[in-house]
Amino acid sequence: MNSTGPLLRVEGLSKSFHVHGGLIRAVHEVNFDLSEARTLALVGESGCGKSTTGRLVLRLIEPSAGRVVVGGFDIAAAKGAELTKLRRQAQIVFQDPLGSLNPRMTVGSAIAEPLLVHGVKTVERRKRVAELLREVELGPEYAGRYPHELSGGQRQRVAIARALALRPRLIVADEPVSALDASIQSQVLALLLRLQREHGISYLFISHDLSVVRYIAHEVAVMYLGEIVERAPAEELFANPKHPYTQALLKAVPLPVPQAEPVHGLQGSLPNAMEPLPGCPFITRCPYAMEKCNASPPPFAVGPQHSARCWLNESAAAQVMVK
Repeated sequence: MNSTGPLLRVEGLSKSFHVHGGLIRAVHEVNFDLSEARTLALVGESGCGKSTTGRLVLRLIEPSAGRVVVGGFDIAAAKGAELTKLRRQAQIVFQDPLGSLNPRMTVGSAIAEPLLVHGVKTVERRKRVAELLREVELGPEYAGRYPHELSGGQRQRVAIARALALRPRLIVADEPVSALDASIQSQVLALLLRLQREHGISYLFISHDLSVVRYIAHEVAVMYLGEIVERAPAEELFANPKHPYTQALLKAVPLPVPQAEPVHGLQGSLPNAMEPLPGCPFITRCPYAMEKCNASPPPFAVGPQHSARCWLNESAAAQVMVK
């Protein structure tokens, strides 16, 4: 694999689904990079396209347009042995571990399955399964158990162990802790961070929970109706959000101390997904909407590290260009 440049590069990634009566644009011209041993979080409301993006990155579904480059290789163009090799480099952890684990397979068999598919011999498979159980802080006795005999947190540890089996460089983590209790969430997040430090894994971390994202992510990309509308380093985005949609998401994050003033949700309604608006897709819900927002889509603006697709940042972008 090519070690120069970002581990993952996504360029113009788009996906439309055929439905009765037309096309639904699920993901539209998404672009981002992800470096080694870093975590990029994709955040947004349910239905914004973040999980579809994760599946497109791994080619679990075919893109309508765009490129996905993993370690220097275009995964969309890969076939046969080359695609199999790429599968070793990129894996996924799903939201529901019970649904992603075969109920008729023991934990040991589930973890060993990717090793079997890739031709690892029996003795080596058994050794690797024992190593992986230790990695995710489960004892060797768990190898003979079935998914229904485990707690939610234990099942997710098994799913993580299975994703680690082939020593991938990239893991797409699709809402990996949202189905877990708060105390178990923190344990699984701490596990993911430790594995990243020890093995240099990169995470594309998909979540709607901004409190979780703040804990684990280096960078954050905010999605709305299939598009990235803001991207910045995590600390910068939480301290200084530039897009009205990001600001609304952050205001909705529960606080440990109740606020004196109630938090009101976004007003307005979502536009028709089968009829994209000519201007800004957020215009139907934005409290700052202007006439130009309806005329043409806003470009990314603000600066090289922090960008937002909003006309409100047009003057800030001009100042950066002058400097």
